[in-house]
Amino acid sequence: MLNLQYPDPLYSLACQLLLLHEHLGLIVLVVCAGNEMAERMAYFGLSVNMVAFMFYIMHQPFADSANAVNIFLGISQASSVLGGFLADAYLGRYWTIAIFTTIYLAGLTGITLCASMSVFLPNQEHCDQLSLLLGNCEQAKPWQMLYLNAVLYITGFGAAGIRPCVSSFGADQFDERSKDYKSHLDRFFNFFYLSVTIGAIIAFTAVVYIQMQRGWGAAFGSLAIAMGVSNLLFFIGTPLYRHRLPGGSPLTRVAQVLVGAFRKRKKPFSSSELVGLYEVPGKRSSIKGSGKIPHTDDFRCLDKAALRLKEDGDDPSPWVLCTVTQVEEVKILLKLLPIPACTIMLNIVLTEYLTLSVQQAYTLNTHMGQLKLPVTCMPVFPGISIFLLLSLYYTIFVPLSRRITGHPNGASQLQRVGIGLAVSILSVGWAALFEKYRRGYAIDHGYESIFLTPMPDLSAYWLLIQYCLIGIAEVFCIVGLLEFLYQESPDAMRSVGSAYAAVAGGLGCFAATIMNSIIKSVTGDSSKGKPSWLSQNINTGRFDYFYWFLTGLSVINFCVFIYVARRYKYRSTPEQVVEKGEQKGLNMVVNPLGGT
Repeated sequence: MLNLQYPDPLYSLACQLLLLHEHLGLIVLVVCAGNEMAERMAYFGLSVNMVAFMFYIMHQPFADSANAVNIFLGISQASSVLGGFLADAYLGRYWTIAIFTTIYLAGLTGITLCASMSVFLPNQEHCDQLSLLLGNCEQAKPWQMLYLNAVLYITGFGAAGIRPCVSSFGADQFDERSKDYKSHLDRFFNFFYLSVTIGAIIAFTAVVYIQMQRGWGAAFGSLAIAMGVSNLLFFIGTPLYRHRLPGGSPLTRVAQVLVGAFRKRKKPFSSSELVGLYEVPGKRSSIKGSGKIPHTDDFRCLDKAALRLKEDGDDPSPWVLCTVTQVEEVKILLKLLPIPACTIMLNIVLTEYLTLSVQQAYTLNTHMGQLKLPVTCMPVFPGISIFLLLSLYYTIFVPLSRRITGHPNGASQLQRVGIGLAVSILSVGWAALFEKYRRGYAIDHGYESIFLTPMPDLSAYWLLIQYCLIGIAEVFCIVGLLEFLYQESPDAMRSVGSAYAAVAGGLGCFAATIMNSIIKSVTGDSSKGKPSWLSQNINTGRFDYFYWFLTGLSVINFCVFIYVARRYKYRSTPEQVVEKGEQKGLNMVVNPLGGT
C-alpha cells in the first residue's frame, strides 16, 4: 500500500477507503470488461448483420456491402492510434473512454434510426429473392447511403478511444509493486478477452434472433441499449478508479528524439566536446507517469539525441537535447513494431471468414436435429471455442505446457502469439480442403447455378473445424499480444502500445478489402464470361484457390514471426517490474474516493 499523505481530517477516511480498494478492484475490473464486452457486441453485431442489411434492405451489391463493412471494421481499429495518443498525451484513459463511448453510442443510435424509419430506406415492394439476385430491386438513394455510411463510420470512430484504452485502464488497477503483479496481469488479460468473446457470442446469437423476430431496428437498437447501459455503469464506477497521469504528447517526444538525433548525426560518440548521455538527476523521470528506462545499445543512432555537448549550454531545448528515457521510449516503440505487424495476416484471415464463411454456409444444411440455425449465427462457433479454451486455460493448458517449457505461465507471451499463428495456418488450410470438396459436391449434384439454395445432404457443421481452429488461434495470438504490448510498452505510452494491436486489426481489414479487389480483377474477366475466384456465385468461383493463397501467405508470415521473435529481448523481468513499480507509484494520481 502506498504511503499517501491526505490532508487532515480526511486521512482516516482515506486509509479505510484504500483498504476497501482491494475488494472494490474486482468490481472496477468487471465494469471495464463490461464496457469492452458491449463495444465488441456492437462491433461483431454490426459486422455480421450490416452486410445482410445493406444487401437485403438497402439493395446494394453483396461485394459493395462487404467492402463497406470491411472499411468500417478497419476504421474502428486503425483509428485506435488517435485514441491512444489522446489518452497518453492529454486526456488520460478515463476521459478518453468516456468521450469516445458517447460517440459510439451516438453512432449506434443513428444506425437504429436508419433501420427503423422508412424515410431512410428504399422501397421494399416487389423485391423478392430472385429480384435481389438479378439486381432489379430499387436501390437506396445516394443521400440514404450517405447517411448510413456516416453513422456507421461515426460508430467506427467511436471505437478509437475504447479499443486502445479499456484493456490498459483495467490493467492500471493492479499495483505494480505486488509480488503477484505478473500473474494477476496474465489472468486479467484472459478475463478481458473472455468478456470480448461473450460479447461476440451474444452478437452472433441473441442479436441475430432479435433481428429475425423483431426486425432490423430492434436488432440494432439492442446494441445501442447495451452500449448505453455499459456507459452508465462505467460512469457510476468513477469514484473507484485508479488513474494514471497523462505524460504529455508521445508524438512530440518521438519527434524531439528524431530531430535531436538528426541534428547531431555527424557528432561522434568519442567527441572531445562530449559531456555524456543526458538524464535528469534523481529516481524520477521527467516524463509524467513514467519511471526511468535504463540505456540500451539498440538503435545507437538515436542515442545522439541524448548526447550532451558543451555547446548545448546549461538549459538546452528538448528539441536539441533529450533524456535517455525519452530516447529509450522511441527505441521500445520501434522494437515492438514487428510483433503486431506479424499479426496482420491473422486479422486478414479473420476478416475474410466473416464474409466468405457466411457465403459458404448459405449453400449448406444448417439444421441441428429439428433446429435450423440461421446462417448469420455460424460465426458464433469461434466465440464458443474461445470461451471454452479461456475457461479451461489455467486448469489444462498452463499445467501441461509448464511441464514442457518450464515457464511459470505455461508459455511466454511471444510463444502464445506463435502458437496462435501456427493454428491459424491449420484453420485456413482446412478451409481450402473443405471448400474444394463443397464446390465439387455442388457441381456434381446440380447446384452450380442455385448458390443460395442449401444442399440438404451436406452439413454446414463441417465449417466448425475451421471456426474452432481460428478461435483457438485468436485466443493465443491476441491475448498474448495484448499482454505483451502492455508489459513491454513505455510506461507513459501504454495506450499507444495497446493501439498497435488494434491498428494491426484495422490494417488486416483494409488489406482484406484491397486483396479481394485485386483477386477479383486479376482472376476474373467479365468480357469473356470468366468468373473470378471470389465470384458472387460461390459455386462458379474458386474460394478454395483463395484459401490456399491465404495459407501460403500465413506460412510465410509465420516464418517471419519466428525470426523476429527469436531476436526480441524482453524489456522487464518480474523482479524489475516490482522495482519499477516502486518508482512509478509516485506518478499515480490519487482518486480521493477510491485509491491510487
